[in-house]
Parts: sequence; C-alpha cells; structure tokens
Amino acid sequence: MTNSGQFFFVYGHGGTRKTHLWTTIISGIRSKGLIVLAVASLLLPGGRIAHSRFKIPLNIDGNSTCQIKQKTQLVELIQTTALIVWDEASMNHRHFFEVLNRTLQDLMSSKDSSAKDKIFGGKTLILACDFRQILPVVENDTKSDTIDACIIKSPL
Repeated sequence: MTNSGQFFFVYGHGGTRKTHLWTTIISGIRSKGLIVLAVASLLLPGGRIAHSRFKIPLNIDGNSTCQIKQKTQLVELIQTTALIVWDEASMNHRHFFEVLNRTLQDLMSSKDSSAKDKIFGGKTLILACDFRQILPVVENDTKSDTIDACIIKSPL
C-alpha cells in the first residue's frame, strides 16, 4: 500500500457478495501486519460507524472537519492505517467524504508535508456503493438536492 491517496469504488447491488469481498481484503491486508479501518458496516471485521470512527460532526457543511484532537491514540491509529474500507458509501452525504479528506490531509501533514496536496492525505480508501439503495437523506429536499448530496457530485 502506498501513501499516494488512492480512491476506489466498488459498485454492486445487493446480493453480489460485497461483504465477502471486504472480509477477504481486510483479512489479507491484516495478515501482513497492516491496519485496516472498516466503517459504516458492523458486519465487517472490526467495523464501526463512520461518525464514531472519524468523529464526523452530525451537522456538517462544506467547511467542517472531523473533531479529532491532535496527539491522541486515534491520530496515531489513522496515521498508521494502510487502508480504509467504507461500506454503503452511496448512502452518505458527499460532505462526509470531503470532511474526512480535509481532516486526513491535516493529520497526515504532520508526518509528511506533501500530504496536504494528496487526496485523503495519502490514505487509500475503498468505497462500496449501491446507488439502487437509499441515497443520502437531505431534510426538505428536492430530487436535485438529493442528487447534489451524492458522492458522485463531489469534487473528490
């Protein structure tokens, strides 16, 4: 795994065994002694909800960042992580990923100054998406608001 900030989508509808794919990838990478963070699905080995893992605020906008304090165990964990697997990514507002991107760029730049210019601070992310399922929920939204909230509309 390199620290160049790779960003992958795996698209598949329900029943295509994405969870099996994640379990295999996570186990394979962890068997090499590397750290993998699995978020958004409690079905994945060591999985946690994204808000809990990355301290993503509940009310976010285009300028928010995760509420992670410097010099904590969470920062050390994130800095040593080789891969982040985010299941059900299509259900999350695009701002979640933009917030995580800004936060990882900030956290990783303390170890590598070029991380500020790398997507997700140089961390590799794999996102599982099924756009046939529920899209992000936007309060009092229109169809165009929902589409604008999708990750496919993110500049990332």
